[in-house]
Formats: sequence, C-alpha cells, structure tokens
Amino acid sequence: MDAYYVRLWRRRDGIDGRDVAVNPREVFRFAVVGLLASKVRSLLTMLGILIGVAAVILLVAVGQGSADAVEDSIESLGSNTITVTGTGAGGGAAVGGPGGPAGGFGGGEEESTSTGTDIASLDLTMDDARALNDARAAPHVRSASPVATAQVDCTVGASSHSVSITGTWPTYFEASNSPVSAGTYFDVEAVNQAQPVAVIGRTVVENLFGDPDEVDPVGESVTCNGVRLSVVGVLAAKGSVGFQDSDDTIIAPISTVQQSLAGYESISSITVQATDSASVEAAQEETSAVLAARHNLADGQSGNWSTLSSETIVSALTESSDVFTVLLGAVAAISLLVGGIGITNIMLVTVTERTREIGIRKAIGASRGVILAQFLVEATLLSVLGGLVGVVAGVLGSNVEIVGVQPTLVPSSIALAFGVSVLVGLFFGSFPASRAAGLRPIDALRYE
Repeated sequence: MDAYYVRLWRRRDGIDGRDVAVNPREVFRFAVVGLLASKVRSLLTMLGILIGVAAVILLVAVGQGSADAVEDSIESLGSNTITVTGTGAGGGAAVGGPGGPAGGFGGGEEESTSTGTDIASLDLTMDDARALNDARAAPHVRSASPVATAQVDCTVGASSHSVSITGTWPTYFEASNSPVSAGTYFDVEAVNQAQPVAVIGRTVVENLFGDPDEVDPVGESVTCNGVRLSVVGVLAAKGSVGFQDSDDTIIAPISTVQQSLAGYESISSITVQATDSASVEAAQEETSAVLAARHNLADGQSGNWSTLSSETIVSALTESSDVFTVLLGAVAAISLLVGGIGITNIMLVTVTERTREIGIRKAIGASRGVILAQFLVEATLLSVLGGLVGVVAGVLGSNVEIVGVQPTLVPSSIALAFGVSVLVGLFFGSFPASRAAGLRPIDALRYE
C-alpha cells in the first residue's frame, strides 16, 4: 500500500518525543466511531445512497423484464414467420374457389401459374398463397396460409361477445404457433367443403362459456352473425401482446368466413412460414419475388402489400427496449447523484461540528493526509454500506412482479450501481475531507 496511507496517523509521545506510527486500521476505527456518534444522521445519509442503488437495479430489471416479455409474446405468435399484409382497398377474387383446390393447398404447376384477375390485380389473392406453397418457386417456404378476417358478434345462450374471426388454412396453426389445449384443428376437407367449424381462444371461452379451466366447449356451438359454428378445439393460452389479447380470437376455415361471415372473397394477409430460422431472409426474398412475378410488377413497382418477418419485429422491439432500459437506469442514477449531494452536506456539517477535534489532532502531530483520509473514509463508508443494503433491496425487489411485469435481474447493473455508489462517496466526500484537512490548528482550536 502507498506510504501515504501507511503513515495515516502519527502522535508524539510527550515524555520521550518518539514517533509512533499508527496502522491505517486506526483511521478506519476513528471513522467508524465518528459515524456511530451520529447514528440517525448517518443512517439518513446512507438511505439516499440505498435508494439510488436499489432504484438503478430495480428499474433496469423492470426494463429488461418488459423487453423479455414482449420478445416472448412476439415469438409466441409464430416462429420463422413472414407476414404479407395487404395495403390496398381492393380485393382480388379467389379464382380457384374460396376453399382452395380439392385435395390440398400445396399448389401444383397449374395452380401456381394461374392467370387472369389475380395477375392483373395488385392485391393479394388466394392463388398467391397457393403459388407460395410451390417448393420449386419458393424452396425456403414451408407453408403459406391466406388470412381473411371479420369482426363478428357471437352468442351462446344469454352470453354474447364481439370478437375478430380469422379465416385461414390448417397450416396457419403451425405457422402462427397456435396449438390447441383441447379438441383438434379443422382439416383440409373442412376448408374445401366450407364446414361451419371453429377453434376458439380462451378469452372467447371465458366470455361465452365460463371458466376455461372448468368447462369444455368442444362439441358445443357458437352462433356468430347468425351462423352456427361447431367448436372443434380450444387454443392454448398465449397471453397479451401490448394491448392486444392474443387469446381473444376464433379461427375457422377461410371458405366459411368468406362465404358466410365476411361476405367477400378478398384476403387481408398471407402468413408465410420459413423452413427454419436460418431461412427466414431467403424465404422473404422468395416471397417478394413470387408475388412480383405473379402480378407482373415492373422494376421499382410495388403491389398493394408489405412483408415483415418476425425476426425484424423482434429486432426492432429489442432495440427499443434496450433504449428504454438505459433511460430507466439513467433516471434512477439521478437519485444516486442526490445521495452524493446528501453525503457532501452531512460531511460538511460533521467537519464543522468537529472543528476543535481537528485542531487538537493537528496540534499534537496529525498530518493533513491523516485528517483527509479519516473524513474520506467516513464518506466512503456511508456510500459503501448504503450501496450494499441497496443491492440487497434491489435484488429482493426484482423478485416481485411490478405493474404486471416480472423484472429480470441484470448482473451488470448490480456491479455498476455499487461501483458508482463507491465513487459517489469518494467524489462527494473529497470536498468536506479536503476542507477539514486544510484547517489551520490555531483557527480550529479557537472555534466555538
């Protein structure tokens, strides 16, 4: 250790005049005694640092927890997916019929090269989805499912509920990560025959049938806009994404929705699933190329649709969440600054109260370094102890759900908050300590 700190305190024996070096532990002991002399004041000073450290750890944890929740919710909507959303007001007719070609949705050569209305239109069509299922045109696409939506009022007995119904193909369930917790999915035959069947979400079950954990609506009927639909399955719970309840939905064959509920045959989007996570970008490029070729788009011309991958959404949300977390941490760090100012204020008061003590110590041989170190150690002790208790409070607080968010503890925030609290003690304690060390013995002894 530097000799400056080794020779922190010296006293001169009055009889033989020998110099007796005092171990730095003595300085630490004097600092502790000084703090214990004003217990309440010391505790209140520590409280400022405690709150600052705990706030940094907790708010960063809340920000990270919020980011994790949003990312999990987005991923629960479908992995490796690309959503092709229609932006035009028009709607292309489904040339091949609302339910798709008999025998399935894969789309053969004749289906993926359909002509006429679809190619002349800039809107999405059913045949676009069939073309995207052609492995030769889009080898990185596992499935493509057309989506038609309608807002319907559904009733069961005296219970009623307004809900958005999604008409689609069976491949949509896997692409959108929508497993069933009870019952089963509808199949290709249900789409081809426009059967009045539906798979409903837990929120719909709760509003129309009762507690989803106590009732089994499979086999029951739901009347939506006058159309009686048989419930064949119940979707597993997904939770909410922002203000949207992912469980408040009904999924039915697209032919049923188009013919009986929506009243039109246009589609609003196509949900495309890539073969794997590494193929999302390639699948997105193939999707754009297939649609451009089908609609005879010239270079620079765009159709009435836009494509967006789940990876892009997660990446954008993660970036936004990181900024949000940093801002929360910065706001919490302000309380550390306030705590540092509190340390300066209290230490200045302490120096003033102990002016005569400082004068006596300097008169019997205490050097400027000894006095400086003692008061600096006192200030640092306040910040270190406050920081340690703040870390404990922040860690414990991160185990409690806050405003619907389960905080996720970030280890780096603990080290950063505690490190800053120590630096705050050193920085804000240096001025009062320097002022104490700079007092002249004669002036200090005169102080009343």
